[in-house]
Amino acid sequence: MLVTENLGISFGGLRAVQGLALSLPRGGLHGLIGPNGAGKTTAFNLLTGVYAPSEGAIALSGRSLLGLRPSEIAAAGVSRTFQNIRLFSEMSVIDNVLTACHVRARTGLFAAILRTPGMRTEEAAMRKKAERLLAIFELLPRAHERSASLPYGDQRRLEIARALATDPQVLLLDEPAAGMNSSEKVELRKLIAKLRQDFALSVLLIEHDMGLVMEICEHITVLDHGVTIAAGAPERIQSDPRVIEAYLGEPDTVTAGASA
Repeated sequence: MLVTENLGISFGGLRAVQGLALSLPRGGLHGLIGPNGAGKTTAFNLLTGVYAPSEGAIALSGRSLLGLRPSEIAAAGVSRTFQNIRLFSEMSVIDNVLTACHVRARTGLFAAILRTPGMRTEEAAMRKKAERLLAIFELLPRAHERSASLPYGDQRRLEIARALATDPQVLLLDEPAAGMNSSEKVELRKLIAKLRQDFALSVLLIEHDMGLVMEICEHITVLDHGVTIAAGAPERIQSDPRVIEAYLGEPDTVTAGASA
């Protein structure tokens, strides 16, 4: 579904990501993890057109995404959430979702100005779609409230609902559990599993909550300083000495730090 080969980017003399190879199958749920500054969000920015790669290839269902703008990549079928929530804070909950629905709109500006029958029909269909998504995320009763007024966990769920409104084939989730309490994380696990099944999605997940990653992901890629240091099933990743070192440091370093 989503494949990268030798993907990399440099900022000046700094190689932020290098040689990234991902292969996300249709319906797959993969994790992308690593310490702070490992290059995870930079990788998402490459996949969604925020950054143009210095090298390598990205393809969705065999179609190259290189050179496409973020809006074109969203239209192709890749959608994302952000580590720092980026809702339209002054807009209502439902208008946040409706804005994303317009990625699939067929009527243009001329039809919108004239309020043609086709445009009104499409607008009604988009509103029903937005309401259906809000109902799935239990946000429909708050549809007309300002998105900024929602509790933090609800804002996270609204951002996922907005991403789904673009009808993606691949959903990229950047730290979806950040700031959530234990009960909200339990609900998030269930939600991701349900969305994957109900929407036939492939999901690539960045997350610092290792319990969440190890429980729901089938395959995990680990980055450290922009380089892939391990890739495989969760059981293999948990015991990989390179992964343990990347997160905890060299044993002697950890001991010395503890003594200090």
